Amino acid sequence: MTVTEPPLLTVEGLDVTFRRRGEVRAVRDVSFTIGRGECLAVVGESGSGKSVTARTLLGLTGAHSTVSARRLDFDGTDLGALSERGWRAVRGRRIGLVLQDALVSLDPLRTVGAEVRETLLTHSLARGAEADERTLALLSDAGIPDPARRAAEYPHQLSGGLRQRALIASALSGSPELLVADEPTTALDVTVQAQVLDLLGGLVRAGTALLLISHDLAVVARLADRVAVMYGGLIVEQGPARDVLKDPRHPYTRALLAAVPTIGSKGHALSVAVPEQGEAAGPAGCPYAARCAAADARCRAELPVAAADGDGHLTLCWYPGAPAPLRSPDAARPVTTPVRKTELTLEQPLLDVVNVSKGFRAPGGGSYSAVREVSFRIGVGETLGLVGESGSGKTTTARIVLGLVEPDEGTVRFEGEPWSGLPERRRRDRRLRIQVVHQDPLGSFDPRHSVERVVAEAVARAGVKRGRDRTARVNELLGQVGLSARLGDRRPLELSGGQRQRVAIARALATRPRLIVCDEPVSALDVSIQAQVLDLLAELQRELGVALLFISHDLGVIHHVSDRVIVMKDGRLVETGNVGQLFDRPTHPYTRELLAALPRPDRSQEGQGSPA
Repeated sequence: MTVTEPPLLTVEGLDVTFRRRGEVRAVRDVSFTIGRGECLAVVGESGSGKSVTARTLLGLTGAHSTVSARRLDFDGTDLGALSERGWRAVRGRRIGLVLQDALVSLDPLRTVGAEVRETLLTHSLARGAEADERTLALLSDAGIPDPARRAAEYPHQLSGGLRQRALIASALSGSPELLVADEPTTALDVTVQAQVLDLLGGLVRAGTALLLISHDLAVVARLADRVAVMYGGLIVEQGPARDVLKDPRHPYTRALLAAVPTIGSKGHALSVAVPEQGEAAGPAGCPYAARCAAADARCRAELPVAAADGDGHLTLCWYPGAPAPLRSPDAARPVTTPVRKTELTLEQPLLDVVNVSKGFRAPGGGSYSAVREVSFRIGVGETLGLVGESGSGKTTTARIVLGLVEPDEGTVRFEGEPWSGLPERRRRDRRLRIQVVHQDPLGSFDPRHSVERVVAEAVARAGVKRGRDRTARVNELLGQVGLSARLGDRRPLELSGGQRQRVAIARALATRPRLIVCDEPVSALDVSIQAQVLDLLAELQRELGVALLFISHDLGVIHHVSDRVIVMKDGRLVETGNVGQLFDRPTHPYTRELLAALPRPDRSQEGQGSPA
């Protein structure tokens, strides 16, 4: 007789409600289990309840929340009964957490090495020289090159990808039995992403339980044993990864998979406006009903009954076999895709970067070159994709283009006039015509300001007067990026990561710029909203002739939006070409390595996590 080991974590009937400005039931009757050596992936768009579910497992839902569950058991410990002292003994040591916003999660006043050592010292796992050695080993295992140098640096001195890897190293320092990873590869390029996924996969095979929160279905396909799909606080589908990803039964799951932008295909937005929680149907109906073309009166009036087959594939839908078109029939506009511009005029470019180089001082003395003799041009209405691994010089190049960093050598011209080497007073009037969408949106907002004020300040700079016109323009911008005007009175910390990124994009669009520098602008977005934003940027290019410098580690996104692509490594430009040529016939070994490392959602690998 085979004895089945009990699950490490059992969640039954979890409800999480927030009461601050009204009542929001963020998680509703959620149930799942995770065994040792198993990876459960939770997927869904921003606001679906994924991160709230994850934070519940560490007692981090906040002071304004109410948590209830029929059962919340972790290896015999009732998590629902823990005091704050009890939680401190669990967090870091038994349950580790990797958050999405690395810049916010890391202490800006401590070095990266001190951040990783904290768990080792707090739980008396290592001291002195042993703690230092383990810290460097953890940084190295997380894919950080030159760990001794990086351990002495502060978070602001690291690229977004390096910060994310430092956060992963910190979470692993206590050797937790359960690792909760909330978007752990969001900021990583594909080569480092592959390394981190190998690391996480190795941990799972060694017996660590992994709860993976992700909007990247390619990552989910590579790691997960089982997948749970959330929408409106509910798990609408759950089952073995190979079944959910290859044979999805809920209309939302099928639409989510269809929205993924990959090489050789275009993602399609699920709908233009994303309903907020409680907006899709009556309180008793399916929350997805307003966006589902298969929905009828019953779906809007009654919550479907969960149905499961013999393989444990559960579907919360009255009609799990019904066809699900990509968009609801009352969508406001058709799906758009970028128009390839085959005859771009670069003789008189909008932006001309010529042989720029930039070096910085290294901690402990010496210096290093972040950018070396980089040259490129961007034409009016063109999208130039910029790819490369973390630390390759992408963000430094973007800051040079924005005039935030002066190059040591070389020049930048914008709209035919000098841009680099000028005093700020001579650039100030032209800054409205060049905008930026940052990788870390929370760090670019004043946390005291509401969403409406954040966007309204940019609208004011564009010359829109106070009053109804300014309010109408703010609401228009929020609607363009799929946000409800009702979010206008919220603070940035009250939004999900994806919602914050959409606010950042709305702010950048407010001045109707000629060039937008997009530094990982959709890295925090779920695939449905990602497809909407990419379609929106394409539409703006056609209507306004706006050009994009689009920086991303996601090659599927780069292929979707770009006319031309440049590839950077170690501060140098190693390859450039039209998007089709570069993806179909790459010439540089590094470009071929990037393409080979690209995970795809159709590569569901059995046994990647743990044996079945």
